Amino acid sequence: MKTQTFIFFGIVGSGKGTQVELLQKYLIENNISNDVLFTSTGNEYRKLITSDTYTSSLVKGNLEKGFLQPDFLTISLFTDILTREMKENTTIIADGFPRTIAQSVSFNEMMKFYKRNEVKIIYIELGKEEATKRMKLRGRSDDNDEGISNRFDEYLNNVVPSMNYFKDKDGYTIYKINGEQSIEDVHKEIINSLNLN
Repeated sequence: MKTQTFIFFGIVGSGKGTQVELLQKYLIENNISNDVLFTSTGNEYRKLITSDTYTSSLVKGNLEKGFLQPDFLTISLFTDILTREMKENTTIIADGFPRTIAQSVSFNEMMKFYKRNEVKIIYIELGKEEATKRMKLRGRSDDNDEGISNRFDEYLNNVVPSMNYFKDKDGYTIYKINGEQSIEDVHKEIINSLNLN
């Protein structure tokens, strides 16, 4: 079994979470990997918010405004997941990290340390209009007009450059996927693009 490393990029509403789950299931069911670690810094932040700490109150404020959390905190949460749960043959699926250039630099260092020399980046492309429509349907508390607008700005200013950081890096390949399709078709395109079938 070959150890794999994937990073998912895509605007909020592009269905990243769903596609991560489908990929995870596919890798296990088809015996491509029997140990898949889904690392979601978003989930870690949601856990953190429920704790009654000074840090959680500051994180909550950023979240409600649609701002990205500070690099040091996001990097430490992601590092913590790897340190705690990663084994030699673990397949990693990263969602929500890296999201800034500083985080991409850290991610690259981590991959060198863990001897991961082949990383596949899955970029689910989705237009602003469709993403807004989907976000409003989800109805999460931070899916208000201000939050959505700030997240778009953060995405264009930070997240896209953090993905482009890997463009000419050895061992990184970016796969662009059309996110305007049905869930099933997006999944099929990911499997075909990555040659996992």
